[in-house]
Amino acid sequence: MTSGGAVDEQKAQARRSDAIRNRDRILEVAAIVFADDPTASLNTIAQRTGIGPGTLYRHFPNRETLLLAVYQEEVAALVASVDDLLEHHEPLEAFRIWSRRLAAQSRVKHGLGDALTGAAAQAVIGATWAPVSGAIRQLLDAASAAGDVVAGIDPVDVVLLLSALWRVPAGEGGLRQADRLLELIVAGLQSAPPSATARS
Repeated sequence: MTSGGAVDEQKAQARRSDAIRNRDRILEVAAIVFADDPTASLNTIAQRTGIGPGTLYRHFPNRETLLLAVYQEEVAALVASVDDLLEHHEPLEAFRIWSRRLAAQSRVKHGLGDALTGAAAQAVIGATWAPVSGAIRQLLDAASAAGDVVAGIDPVDVVLLLSALWRVPAGEGGLRQADRLLELIVAGLQSAPPSATARS
């Protein structure tokens, strides 16, 4: 490669690095802004990031693409947090902490309403089902190995139970109710589940 070619490659790498930093910054700020105000506009987010609107629109041409990118990033971070939680907490406490984080994230998602009801959004949300249930399986396996919950609980059943945590009313009263519901779920995990054949 000629010296001119090397310089061009260095400039291209610098532009790619800048683009990655800008995208990461947009996602970081957007997650905070949407949590506070689900109706926030792209221009509002651009102002908060200190990045020009043109740069933001090059990364995310519309509000839905940004919302979905934020959602994917947050789910990936949540799933990736399981190992760290299990390293620093007893399995059952790790499950509680992780479940509260999932509930907080899901309350924000539900607050976005119609913004996440399109076909593309539903495809992205559907694709997160397996990683989320896999994370719950890892937490349940660790808790079962520690003797804290019974073995063989279906993580998909637990996802459905946990969905109650993000359907509570807004405000402090709703959060207290979510904690009560979580303790009911934990109590259920600690007792033998009903037989699948034991139906009336």
